Formats: sequence, C-alpha cells, structure tokens
Amino acid sequence: MVQPTEAELQRRKLVRYNVDTVTNVSNTEYPHFYPGEDHSWDVEKFRNSLRVQFHSSAQFESSFSLIGLDASIANAFRRILIAEVPTVAIETIYMAKNTSLIQDEVLAARFGLVPLQGSHEGIHWMRWVKKPKEDEKLKEPEEGKGGSKDGENQQETSALTDYNTATFSINVECTWREGGKERFQHGESDPEKLYEHSNVYARDITFTPAGRQYEYFTGDGAFKPANPDILLAKLRPGQAIVATMHAHKGIGADHAKFSPVATASYRLMPSIEILSPIIGADAKKFARCFPRGVIGLRPVTAEEAAQGGPYEGQEGQSMAYVADAMRDTVSRECLRHEEFKNKVRLGRVRDHFICSVESVGQFESDELFVESVKLLKAKCVRMKRAMARMATD
Repeated sequence: MVQPTEAELQRRKLVRYNVDTVTNVSNTEYPHFYPGEDHSWDVEKFRNSLRVQFHSSAQFESSFSLIGLDASIANAFRRILIAEVPTVAIETIYMAKNTSLIQDEVLAARFGLVPLQGSHEGIHWMRWVKKPKEDEKLKEPEEGKGGSKDGENQQETSALTDYNTATFSINVECTWREGGKERFQHGESDPEKLYEHSNVYARDITFTPAGRQYEYFTGDGAFKPANPDILLAKLRPGQAIVATMHAHKGIGADHAKFSPVATASYRLMPSIEILSPIIGADAKKFARCFPRGVIGLRPVTAEEAAQGGPYEGQEGQSMAYVADAMRDTVSRECLRHEEFKNKVRLGRVRDHFICSVESVGQFESDELFVESVKLLKAKCVRMKRAMARMATD
C-alpha cells in the first residue's frame, strides 16, 4: 500500500479560496478513492487524531475547537445541542385573571418562552409527559395520589404528577405608590415613582415544589427563571395578572422554548499561507485586508537581510506574518489587489471546526457540549443493539 506524504495529506485537508471560485471542496478520505491507498476507518487512528481545544469558557458562552472529525459528526453535535438536550419549560397556563393590555394568548406565549433554571440532577430525574391525542386531554392526578413510588419505572405517562410536572404561579397587581397620585397631578411621568409593580418581570414567577420535588428542587436547585429581568408585561393601577402554570420536560425538536442554546454554530479553521515575503508599505496594506489581529507586522532582522533575495537591503522594514488565523473570516479582499497576486494562498482546514455555544441559562455553556456527547453515545448504543437484533433475526 502506498502512503501519501504529510504535505500531500495537508493539501487534501484544505479547501482553497481563489478570487472567484472555491476549489477542493469534496472530501476524498474514503477507501479506494486513491489507488493503492488505504483510507478505511480505524478507531486507533481516530483516537490519536481527535483533539478538543477550549478557547474561552464563560457561564453562558464558550468557544472550542474539534479537530480530526468529519463534518457529519461536528454537525451532529450542533443539531443535538439545538434540538435534543432536554430542558423544562412552561407548557400549560391556567389564566385566572388578566386585566392587562396583553391578550391571554400572547401573555401565555411569553410565559412559555422564559428559560427555566433548576437542579440538573432533578431535570434528569423528571419523567416525560405523554402527549394526548387530539380528542384527549391530560389526566389530572386523582385526589390524594401523586407519582408512583417506583418513579424510575414511570418513563412516560399522560397523568400529571410530581414526577413530570413542575407548578409555577404568578400574582401581580399594580397599585399607586404612596403620594403617587399627587405626583402624577404635578406632572410626574416616571412609572417607577408613581406605581407599585408597574412592570411584570420573570422573577415574579414563583415555583411551588410538590412530592419528591422537595428532594431535587429546593434551595439553590429550585426552579427559577434563568434571567430574572425578562420583561413580560406593563401594568397600570387596577390591572393585575394571576395565573397558574405547569412546566414539563421537552426537547427543542418539539418546540424552540425547550432548546437550551440561543446559538450553536461552527466554522472551519481559516488557513493563510504567505508564499513570498510582503515588506514595507505593502505589508501594512496587506494587514488592512484582514480583520484586526489576523496579520501582524515585525521588522526584517539583520540575519534575514544578509540572506539576500527579497530581504536584501530591507533590514528594519515591516514584514507581514500570520498572527492569528482564527480571527479571519476569509473575505478574500487581499486577492483583489495585483501586488499580492501569487504571494498568498487562502483556505480552510477541512477537519478543524471552531464551535461556538451560547446557553440561555439552564446549563452552563461548557456542560452543554458534554451533554451532547452523552446523547450521541446513547444513540450509537441504540443503533448497535438494533443492528445486533437484525443480524439475529
């Protein structure tokens, strides 16, 4: 079997960006594409080439690189993050009183879109609510009965119990502040000085645990809005909102309100190769063709000037170099200038994915990627079982 050189392998990994075209876009790393080369998948080779590099990790936003993966796997993680990591969101609202200017349906939609934060262990413990058919309704729990003691076996049910339903409530009424009417008559227009509870925020939604929920959702692990300052409605004296809400476990594939991420995206690592030195005024112009921080400038050293060639007599002049290719957006601006023709080669690395995850609050951003790995692993296990059954049937 023929083994390609390292330089040839690197060439195949790059998607090339030309002035008007993009080339080398098709993946060729599969068996029998190149005569005499074996590109069959090997677990040891995959294990040795796979790398995960974290660039930043904040509570609600993180950035990391997945290196050595196929695009299908990177995209699987992205889709799982958006649509399959389970969270809890408000599903049913029982509106007892709404005298605000917002219609019941619009207000209910706002309640449902508030991201909820709670104990991760408790969210995994909660069971799924089986959706009723069109002519059926969710079964209310019988008097005096909660969830079954064997909660672990209660995977899915159409009855509402403490195992699958979290109860929230809101009771807000706007009133005049003391002396508010007098200030209003004298021309005061600031509602914060005139009224009590003129704004309804997400923090006004309160959680009431029941049954075994006291074991999982109390203290710091209690359900609460991930962002307490989300504005839901504005009220004026005499207006009130009173409602009870039921929250269930769900996934983003059912509704966007269950998605734990605001954005989950990836892009390929940019590649910038300077083929011949760019010096002097051209170097400064070349740096302006890229986002700030991508191209750096350094002086030509005496040793380089002594080598002759393009460096001869250029000691101390500015020379362009690639400082941080990750900042680049591959705009191809430099390829539009004649002085840079044949001096630079642009591309993207096919198996280097720069991922960005922005959490809405239920999970920290770096935890979400770990959750997506667990779910993909579970999918693979189910697939292996199904294939094993097919082989025996």
